[in-house]
Amino acid sequence: MVRAPRPAGPRTLAEREAAARGMRAALDRGDVPRVLLLVPDPHARFAAVELSGRFVTEEVLTGGYGICTYVFAWDVEREALPLGADSPLARYVDGYGDLRMRPDLATITALPDGVCGIVCDVEWPDGEPARAAPRRVLAEQLTALESLGYVPSAGLEHEVVFRDADGPLSAHGVDYAVGGTERMRPLLRDLRVALERSGLGVESARAECHPGQYEIVLRHRDALAACDDALLQQLIVRSVAAEHGVSAAYLAAPEPGQGCSCHVHLSLSSLAGEPASGHGTALSPVMASFLAGVLRDAAALAPVWAPTWNSYVRLRTAPFSPRELRWGVDDRTASVRVAGRDSSLRLEFRFAGADAQPHLVVAALLAAGRAGVEEALPLPPAGEVLGALPGAPWEALSGLDRVAKLLGDEVAAQQEALLRAELAAGCSAVTDWQRRRGALRA
Repeated sequence: MVRAPRPAGPRTLAEREAAARGMRAALDRGDVPRVLLLVPDPHARFAAVELSGRFVTEEVLTGGYGICTYVFAWDVEREALPLGADSPLARYVDGYGDLRMRPDLATITALPDGVCGIVCDVEWPDGEPARAAPRRVLAEQLTALESLGYVPSAGLEHEVVFRDADGPLSAHGVDYAVGGTERMRPLLRDLRVALERSGLGVESARAECHPGQYEIVLRHRDALAACDDALLQQLIVRSVAAEHGVSAAYLAAPEPGQGCSCHVHLSLSSLAGEPASGHGTALSPVMASFLAGVLRDAAALAPVWAPTWNSYVRLRTAPFSPRELRWGVDDRTASVRVAGRDSSLRLEFRFAGADAQPHLVVAALLAAGRAGVEEALPLPPAGEVLGALPGAPWEALSGLDRVAKLLGDEVAAQQEALLRAELAAGCSAVTDWQRRRGALRA
């Protein structure tokens, strides 16, 4: 099965483009019978169209392929968001025309059932980029950071909870355990094979601290690949789990007091690939200012880290999902942990839940960090509390002006519409919690 290599460490956008050109021959030879074109949407999932490999080679690589505009302006149930005519996002639901997918051949991945997945960029018919597309948002931030002479590499950690009809596949927390995971083992065995065939490059896998929770971590790589591959991994995990009659849930808070996160490990290098994060455990001046910028804007960017009602259950109740904005060296109680040393020195950002859109999460980190570098912001002392993330979704709406400044008007409008839709849905639902509270009044 054809699959694109995933080199570890930093890679410039130009190097990615060269890798993509190198994969064209595999398609031309007819080695890829079926292709799934994949577009990351705002809900940390793919919109997809399946095509024949020959058609992709003969038509799509040159002319692109259509996908409806509303994939960047729909709610989690795939209903168009209610948008005013003056919204920067309005044209995505005005007429429901087509955008054009452009396959990125550096992403070719072997998926289950003999299909190759290819992640796509998206543009308007006239060639204008679709700036509400999460992948485009990240690419723009990578371009801006490269203009300063820096290239990030990233590693994303997502926890998943496996459940069947009887509940989580472990009855209790099994953090780092070997025993206690017996019900998971048939699923994990098949998942191991599928991920190996995919070529995504798994670094580690282990049981986690809540019932049914597991974590599979990919190696550090260029930031665009890290986000694409995180979603590709989730696609494979869900597919294999379904074959076992198991659900794979990336819910931010499976239960009160429990959290599933999207921790982002991020380091900086020069354009030539030389480490630029620091020495020992001491951050370089550029990395210190980068961290200062993120800490300054973290609260305003809450709609990106915490896009759902459930996100705020995680932030309010999960002990290792700290709302306090502070940093520390190898301190998992801090919202930002300085991890590793020397060539492996990196920042671990612990803001986002597993329900967050990874391309937007990393784009937000890069935008805020770059602002800190451009302003040469001083880094506050380790341990100093600099504020807190919002504790409720309606509180997160207050930072949208800063989201627009950092990520653009379309992204800000998208995040506002999504969060307001989440609030409306939550306030229109009758839950078990409400029923229990109502019974107490009897």
